[in-house]
Amino acid sequence: MRIGVLVGEVRGAVTAEEFAGQVRAAADAGFATAWSAQALGWDALTALAMAGAQVPGIALGSSVVPVPARHPLVLASQALSVQAATGNRLTLGIGVGIAMMTRTMFGLSAEGPVARMREYLSVLRPLLRGEQVSHRGETFTAEGAVNVPGAAPPPVLLAALGPAMLRLAGEHADGVVTWMTGPRTLAGHIVPTVTRAAHSAGRPSPRVVAGLIVCVTDDEEGVRRRIAGEFGLAGQVPEYRAVLDREGVDGPEDVVIVGDEQAVVRRIRRLAEAGVTEFAASPYGDAREQERTLAVLAGLARSAGHSM
Repeated sequence: MRIGVLVGEVRGAVTAEEFAGQVRAAADAGFATAWSAQALGWDALTALAMAGAQVPGIALGSSVVPVPARHPLVLASQALSVQAATGNRLTLGIGVGIAMMTRTMFGLSAEGPVARMREYLSVLRPLLRGEQVSHRGETFTAEGAVNVPGAAPPPVLLAALGPAMLRLAGEHADGVVTWMTGPRTLAGHIVPTVTRAAHSAGRPSPRVVAGLIVCVTDDEEGVRRRIAGEFGLAGQVPEYRAVLDREGVDGPEDVVIVGDEQAVVRRIRRLAEAGVTEFAASPYGDAREQERTLAVLAGLARSAGHSM
């Protein structure tokens, strides 16, 4: 199992220099991938292009870009621009977005997410290959092609938690990326569902990237309380509530990886045993807590050679 790390505002507000510095530190520490989330500040793909152009070597990933507000022609252009700027190191993680946010922030329909994503992929994947598309579908029209010299089509991962989206990820993408999903659900639901779908479609075994908050601390109970206060509302979002219920836990604070050095290593190894191919760690806490956490994660990455 490879060890990657989330960079950018998911760890706190950052300037452009600080964002690039986190990517550089991740590369120097031996992490497999620097993952950037799409939140309400930095644009994930723009930030990866900026930092990746300055920092060679390390793989880059978006985890994830919601697609409802990005036409596939626009997203293909953005992704291929990142590829050209960074020497083709991008993994493009995309998702349909949280339904409540799609409706309230963008005023867009969130109905039929699997059908919408299936249609979106049917256009996005050819565009990423530089092909001409002519599409008039249920949710959008697309006419044209994207040509960025030197850019290779990036692998595409889907944010998927439910059975139908997982099957779509196995059949039409290169794998899946999860968030706030514990080892029991990964081993018993996520990994087998997406893997069966990929093999049934004659595709190779999919990538499974699992994102979780991590904090190395001597105050496990206190950190979990802080996480409950900051992320507790996510436990009420239907998409995350479903996987928390599968895991048999009350809230996000129960699936995060928190504890001393030995406990954190043990819990990360459970993800490898569940079939996860890359752990996307989101270091949590103040500067001292994040530094301690990153030291443990970097040790895992180095000792395993990105393979656990």
